Amino acid sequence: MSIVGKKFPNISVNAMNDLGDTYQINVLEEAQKNGKKVLLFWYPKDFTFVCPTELHAFQEALGDFEKRNTIVIGASCDTPEVHFAWLSTSKDNGGIEGVTFPILADSNRNLSNILGILDITDEVYDEATDTIQLVGDNVTYRATYLIDEDGTVFHEGINHMPLGRNVKEYLRLIDAYSHVQKNGEVCPANWEEGKDAMKANAQGTKDYLTAQLN
Repeated sequence: MSIVGKKFPNISVNAMNDLGDTYQINVLEEAQKNGKKVLLFWYPKDFTFVCPTELHAFQEALGDFEKRNTIVIGASCDTPEVHFAWLSTSKDNGGIEGVTFPILADSNRNLSNILGILDITDEVYDEATDTIQLVGDNVTYRATYLIDEDGTVFHEGINHMPLGRNVKEYLRLIDAYSHVQKNGEVCPANWEEGKDAMKANAQGTKDYLTAQLN
């Protein structure tokens, strides 16, 4: 179920930073208390393949997000201890050493379950053990949430496991939403910072499309 246009769930989750500190983060409160946007991205597992390329890509763009008043938070269902082991592993050994943003450790899957982003394809009842058994890895897809300063989600997207994200697209989306907030205009297809936006009415559409013909 989509949560675009709704408040992000009000729940605290364990997190780990590059110093080895385990603490709690409430994503909704991070946005509201700091008056900042939040980009929260989930990845399937530590010590895997596509995942470190994404964490390093977000780290490389961290300054661009900070310029846009945006906090970056990573997340998976690994434990804080596994996160720290990965953070302590060098880049040339497949690790994420040098990543400085916090990483949620949703090992009890409370938040990822609420968001509905776990790889569970079926639930099967086993008579022999009288248990419900899950089909799937029970880890998260590559889900991404953009949350505004009030804690409202203005973008969500989910990639399957093999598909890495384009970090520049999230910068574009933040620019577009910030333009809407500031100017009250809407942003057409392929809009980028510095390009014309539109008035949100029929005349605005006509004016914009006419300008594209010239």
